[in-house]
Amino acid sequence: MTTNSSATPVLMAWQAANTFGWGIVGLNLFCHWGVSGRIRPRLTAPISEGDLLALGPLRRHLLAQEVADSNALAERLAAAESHAVSLNIPVIHALGNRFDPQRLLIRGARNIGRMVFEETRLEDWPERIKRYDVVVCASAWNADLVQARFGCVPIVIHEGVDPSLFHAAPSSGLTDPNRFYIFTGGKVEFRKAQDLVLLAFKIFADKHDDAMLVTAWQSPFAHYSVGFQGRLAAPIGITESRQLAVKRWVADNGIDPAKVIDVGPMPNQMIPFILREMHCSLQPSRAEGCTNLVAMEAMACGIPVIVANNTGVKDLIAGSNCVALMQQGPVVHPDDRGTEGWGESDVDEIVAALESLYQSLEMRRSVGAAAAEFMRPRTWAKHADELARVVLAA
Repeated sequence: MTTNSSATPVLMAWQAANTFGWGIVGLNLFCHWGVSGRIRPRLTAPISEGDLLALGPLRRHLLAQEVADSNALAERLAAAESHAVSLNIPVIHALGNRFDPQRLLIRGARNIGRMVFEETRLEDWPERIKRYDVVVCASAWNADLVQARFGCVPIVIHEGVDPSLFHAAPSSGLTDPNRFYIFTGGKVEFRKAQDLVLLAFKIFADKHDDAMLVTAWQSPFAHYSVGFQGRLAAPIGITESRQLAVKRWVADNGIDPAKVIDVGPMPNQMIPFILREMHCSLQPSRAEGCTNLVAMEAMACGIPVIVANNTGVKDLIAGSNCVALMQQGPVVHPDDRGTEGWGESDVDEIVAALESLYQSLEMRRSVGAAAAEFMRPRTWAKHADELARVVLAA
């Protein structure tokens, strides 16, 4: 594809990938901007062959020159090592819980701070935030915290989904029609609350022998998850192949491993084909700096989702488009992190929500339909357009 020489190069100071949140954001922005004619996307890390393969042949063809140019710039930036780099193009900086001073070494003609955080102790930020021309957040919760602490008003741009992949459609019929399938996803960690998922599933499965839990908990960062226990009796370990030992974990906590399917590592592009086989999705996170991408993807597929009514997830809750867990207790982080606005879902309320969906096909259909309609305008294309307006603002 011939590139548009009048388009503005924009550097995203993170990487593109299809197996974790920030990577999925980067990959979708790259795909949309790479064919928009307005922005020539660049990344600080090369896009791997595996991530390109998952895009499909047509996208790879359209983006071939942009990928080559981006990877070449990433290699030059890597060669600069710890030296400060000044670029005459806009730079979007990825700002999370742990402010990484390495990212300050790259400065652009315009610097946009994209803040996604759950740690609410922001004492170190007042001077740092002044280094950015504008701040973007992915949830009202994050934006409200930033405004309250620093006085600046961030722009809220919600994340999206790819509707060509994540949409309501018939299931393939590959699952057992006599089973009730519950999906749950996300990197295993305290804030994602996999311990609450297992506590609730154990109670539910003891009552319903047809219950099946389908977990998408593997991630490239499995080593960070090892040892997580939460409120469970036993912590999670790792296998010889360096994947999380999900089956062993559930067995150690009194759940029949035959009732659990670990889907293993897979690209984001494969997730919708799993979701459309599910009866519901369960995501009782204690905190989300964004809005919970896994929940959004399930909602877009017309799957009823049980979510915790806290933090960034509140931006997803609208009427009957999901089953909201309203009982949210205070949270004390095991690592003594700030938890303002976090919420501890009640296990009995989770079980009751599962029971309601289990008992009522009509409820599953109505909640799923409302979810799909709610997600219809929340696309990566819209996200890319809104962010482009911020980046290209004079």
